[in-house]
Amino acid sequence: MRRVRRDLGQDHRYAHTLRVARFAERLAFKHGENPHRARLAGLFHDLARLWSAERLVEECRRRGMEIDDFERVNPIVLHARLGAELARECYGVEDEAVLSAIRKHTVAAADMSRLDIIVYLADGLEPGRRFPERAHYARVAERDLEQALRELLSSTIRYLDSRGLETAPQTRAAAEAFALPLASVSGRRLESTLLTTARRSPDAPSHDP
Repeated sequence: MRRVRRDLGQDHRYAHTLRVARFAERLAFKHGENPHRARLAGLFHDLARLWSAERLVEECRRRGMEIDDFERVNPIVLHARLGAELARECYGVEDEAVLSAIRKHTVAAADMSRLDIIVYLADGLEPGRRFPERAHYARVAERDLEQALRELLSSTIRYLDSRGLETAPQTRAAAEAFALPLASVSGRRLESTLLTTARRSPDAPSHDP
């Protein structure tokens, strides 16, 4: 724990990380998933979050990681995939289920395991979040993971659509895969919640990047 705090280098980020880890562990208990895996993924999910855009791109390229068009324009989302590599390299995490949950906690994906969903929801709904629907979505998550995912994605899409922002392809794929009714959303493409933190109010639905 001390090492994670040191590596993150910011008390605010460390406090967020602990809340995510604890909520992920709780959701795992509720839904019959492995709580240790959930806690590990929560602890390591933001290892690269505070790195600069330039460093994120450089470190991904150094490892031979492909960077897609959306990631080139919005390099902040690379912190999730790079964070999984850091968890493996620096903390010896070899459990692919844990690494997958770290990779997908930012923009989600069409193919998400229950652990992936748990960590995605824990990141977006941990108790430090201040948007009005957070408590409701958290209660839903304790009953039904996929329903909570649909509701959180829907809230995010509505928020971003109102601002005319672009979505990550993986986020749109997740919405379609989990049967989110996108017909009600305008043709405007939407940006991942994570990319709008600096521009939104603290009460907006959130995945804090």
